[in-house]
Amino acid sequence: MLDKLSSLESEFADVERRLADPDVFADQDRYRDLARRHKELEAIVSRSQELRQRTEDAETAREMLGELAGDDRELIRQEITEADADVARLTGELELLLLPKDPNDGRNVIVEIRGAEGGEEANLFARDLFGMYQGYAQRQGWKLEVLNTDVSEMGGFNEITFCVSGDGAWTRLKHEGGPHRVQRVPVTESQGRIHTSSATVTVLPEADDVEVDIDQNDLQIDYYRSSGPGGQSVNTTDSAVRITHKPTGVSVSMQDQKSQLQNRAKAMQVLRSRLLKLEQDRKTAELSEARRDQVGGGGRSEKVRTYNFKENRVSDHRIGLTIYKLDKVLAGELDDVSDALVQDEQTRRLTEDS
Repeated sequence: MLDKLSSLESEFADVERRLADPDVFADQDRYRDLARRHKELEAIVSRSQELRQRTEDAETAREMLGELAGDDRELIRQEITEADADVARLTGELELLLLPKDPNDGRNVIVEIRGAEGGEEANLFARDLFGMYQGYAQRQGWKLEVLNTDVSEMGGFNEITFCVSGDGAWTRLKHEGGPHRVQRVPVTESQGRIHTSSATVTVLPEADDVEVDIDQNDLQIDYYRSSGPGGQSVNTTDSAVRITHKPTGVSVSMQDQKSQLQNRAKAMQVLRSRLLKLEQDRKTAELSEARRDQVGGGGRSEKVRTYNFKENRVSDHRIGLTIYKLDKVLAGELDDVSDALVQDEQTRRLTEDS
């Protein structure tokens, strides 16, 4: 690890020199890439320097220990204990920082939520999940932009698509993909019986225009009138857009924007992200499995997380986490769950890397 840290410190110094170059500053794309790399390296280099200093402190204290007696000796013992603890902490932090980066880190996130099994109750639960992510985004200081909604008869969501942008959005939201299950008494239930319903969440990295090359001849574009709850028309012009990528069969519909042009642009934004995810999955030879892992069949028996209203309980089945504050989680206080999922991923990656 020491050799790698030395190499990264040299790269950090080189990046700092290049950032000060007026020619680099004039090329904003190049400058932005270097600034991003500088931020990554800065976190590593600062800890590397502190690790080197605390290691030297511990060694110096041990050398002094044999020359002292009484209270001075006890003070040196304490210094050794503190220095060793710092060395262990910094080593652990550096091991995490040196893990290969997720290629999607730093990207904006496209999230799709759909009501699955359970009829209208599933659509109402999809609305609750959107409210949870909306609250979480606000708490994190992220920007959330709704791209498209398909509102159900009782005000739930047959489907909603939105984009989240901000520092750490992908790192934290990527774990949300999959079937989410709810156990509660539906508003339509007159006998007070608890029902189980589900909604699916799909999480996609937003793609840049240059990353996904789409041949316009591969697209089938259909225009139609926007519709609201129950299918009634909400527009007198054909402003809604459906774009189908014929080679893959991927289809995206948009109707929330006022103009046909705006809906087409939003549909292409989501289409690029879906195609990017398909290509990433193909490269790792996990295409069908990755999509199935996230969406599944939406069935009640398939789930990544369960929300039990009677017990005020949230259970994440992937990591065996259970907390009893469902009300706060649905209000956007998702940190306990998100932190645990991020920690689990880091632990698994460290194990695989060792």
